[in-house]
Order: sequence, then structure tokens, then C-alpha cells
Amino acid sequence: MKRLLVCATSLAIAVMCLSDVQALERDSFQGSSEESMASDAPKYFPEVVGRNLEGLEFQLPRDFSGAVNLVLVAFRREQQATVDTWLAPAAALADSFDNLHYYELPVLNRGYILARPVIDGGMRAGIADLETRERTVTLYIDKGPFREALGISSENTIYVLVLGPEGRVSLMLDGAYSKSKGSAVERAVWELLDSQAFPSEEERASD
Repeated sequence: MKRLLVCATSLAIAVMCLSDVQALERDSFQGSSEESMASDAPKYFPEVVGRNLEGLEFQLPRDFSGAVNLVLVAFRREQQATVDTWLAPAAALADSFDNLHYYELPVLNRGYILARPVIDGGMRAGIADLETRERTVTLYIDKGPFREALGISSENTIYVLVLGPEGRVSLMLDGAYSKSKGSAVERAVWELLDSQAFPSEEERASD
């Protein structure tokens, strides 16, 4: 049984490595920007279904818990180090704003869904903290429409989204944390919270 599990894990990792190489060859990313990826038309987080590492299903963006949500989107496992640069600032912001929640979203192609128990199980085994597992929601989806909805042109980096009501994208940045990016995120959160009177978490829970 142990040998079978090792083989299954190795196969899943090998398939993911091949996909990463193919994706890298397809992408033509020229670098990252500290500016928000704005356009004239407002963007909304697309409707997708995922599960957190505790097995709870999420209908997104509906099931994001905060009145304002900070979402860290990654496409490749080696991007976790870049995601990690945002975790302490995100936690600090969530402590400062009662209506702000944050999430990590690993995004994988729908073709990997059969390997989900191995992939998600491996991630879950590597995360001791329950709250981290609860806010990590894996998506096994058609990535093309997802990227198109958000205006994402490359998977070579991570994306940081500040979402307002109904999943509207108030701000989108890419790459590792910096002070200027952190300040931009904080300003976006303040503007969203000031734009309308959000109910408290207790009031939303009672609805």
C-alpha cells in the first residue's frame, strides 16, 4: 500500500512538472508590474467551485466570507514562496479590519481533478495550521475563461486581488509583496469600507 501511494504521488508530481514546462513555453510574460491592472469595464471574480483543504466546498465569489476579500491567486506550486511574502501583511490587515478576510487560491487545470486526493492531501499534510487549511481553496477549472474574466495574461506570477461586493475587482496586483503594493492594497480596502456601510460579521451571520 505504501509503495502504491508513493507511485501515485510520484506520477501526479511528474504530470504537474510536465504541465508546468508546457505552460512556461506557452506564456510570453515579459515582467511584472506594481500597478493595478485596470480597464474601463469593471471586472468581477468569475463563478467557480472549489474546496478548501478541510474538504468544504466553496461557490465563489459567493462564499468568500468578508465584506471585502483579499485573494492570492497562484498557478504553480513553486509560486508558494511568492504567496508567502503576502501572508503576514494579509494577516495584519485582517486583524485591523473586521470585515476583511483573505484566501489562498491554488488554480489547477480541470484535468488534474482525478489526482485531487493526492494533490490536496499533500498540501494538507504540509500545513499544520487549521486556519490556513480553511482559507486555502483549490480550484480545478478551465483556466482560460478564468484568466480571461480577470484579465490575466500570464501564469508566470501570482496575482493579488481586492474584491468588493459581488466579487467586483477593486484592485489587482501581481508579484511579491512590497511596501508600495501593501499600501495600495490598504488604500483599496479603506476605500471599499468607506464607500458603503458594511454590516458586521455578526449581522451577516444572522441574515
